[in-house]
Amino acid sequence: SSGINAEYNPKRFAAVIMRIREPRTTALLFNSGKMVCTGAKSEEESRLASRKYARIIQKLGFPAKFVEFKIQNMVGSCDVKFPIRLEGLFAQHGQFSNYEPELFPGLIYRMVKPKVVLLIFVSGKVVLTGAKDRKDIQEAFCSIYPILKNFRKK
Repeated sequence: SSGINAEYNPKRFAAVIMRIREPRTTALLFNSGKMVCTGAKSEEESRLASRKYARIIQKLGFPAKFVEFKIQNMVGSCDVKFPIRLEGLFAQHGQFSNYEPELFPGLIYRMVKPKVVLLIFVSGKVVLTGAKDRKDIQEAFCSIYPILKNFRKK
């Protein structure tokens, strides 16, 4: 098999879901002609995968074109290697954060500039999402790190 995988269940979701192995990604194809590609590990991989999906669709006889490619959401993750007092962080940064441990174990921190959402866990693991580019991820981490150090569990 060529490694192409597709599913369509309109009752469950209004798009065709396609997967390729290299780069390992998933594409959602909507009847508007738009496509969303997820799972790539870099901007380059995302563009390459998107081109491959367009090519597959062309080979199936559809007049697909590769246009208006843009990165919508970039996700980063890291480990600060120390535990964090989420209650304290929430108490002092309540205007930017949401922490309801009985619903979700992480603190949700909505940074304004750059506009990035961080999921911060007691373990010191951090997920950064919603960024439009790498610079936003880098900048968000650089501004949160000194704050996290202040809430390091003794």
